[in-house]
Amino acid sequence: MTKQPRELALLAEAGRLLASVFGMLDRTALAGLSTLQVNELVEHFIVHDLQARPASKGQYGYDFVLNASVNDVVCHGVPSQSTVLRDGDIVNFDITLEKNGYIADSSKTYFVGEVKPAARRLVQTTYEAMWMGIKAVRPGARLGDIGWAIERHAKRNGYSVVREYCGHGIGREMHEEPQVLHFGKPGTGLALREGMVFTIEPMLNRGRGSVKTEADGWTVVTRDGSLSAQFEHTVAVTASGVSVLTLRPDEQGAGPMKWRALAAVG
Repeated sequence: MTKQPRELALLAEAGRLLASVFGMLDRTALAGLSTLQVNELVEHFIVHDLQARPASKGQYGYDFVLNASVNDVVCHGVPSQSTVLRDGDIVNFDITLEKNGYIADSSKTYFVGEVKPAARRLVQTTYEAMWMGIKAVRPGARLGDIGWAIERHAKRNGYSVVREYCGHGIGREMHEEPQVLHFGKPGTGLALREGMVFTIEPMLNRGRGSVKTEADGWTVVTRDGSLSAQFEHTVAVTASGVSVLTLRPDEQGAGPMKWRALAAVG
């Protein structure tokens, strides 16, 4: 689970490239596009502009380069020509990228056009909850500290945390140890060590936390039809705390203590 300096440098490069994919999406008018069209834009950018590999394509038999989770879709939304992004939607794009044998993983929830205040608040709170978890990362801290920080922020704002899915270690493989839960008790779980690299990717629901998988075997939705949002970063434990390897262009220059001011949900 502990990466060497050379591996950390390669993971940081993969993270930098992945962040630029979101920079491209930030400049893209999403309304009117199908989620399959977005998938094709991202694949072209990763392969042709970045000379990298979309790590999700072909993983576990999945045929696409991203997950596109719209409104009540919690995660693993399959891109489709028939799913067209409309004004008022929220959509999470979860993307992985491999460069020189190392993988980075990140996701961001976008507003499509004018979004209702209730949806906007859910998205912002989910983003804040991710940063609460990131802020808990340092050598000697415990995995439970991360989950507790996330769950506490969600509950204080009236939202539920999806418990069926978690963050994970990452490196040469997309999914490595440890599992990083988004709920827990402080002071419990595995102790963090310098050189560990993993994702933090909370999913918050406006209603209950229960979910179900649709007939395609991939798409996970809220059981009660409520909205869901997610954010994700790949992070590394450093000697002094944490480094966010997938920090996006809109987040540059802002540390964890400034997350409330970040314009992260463009």
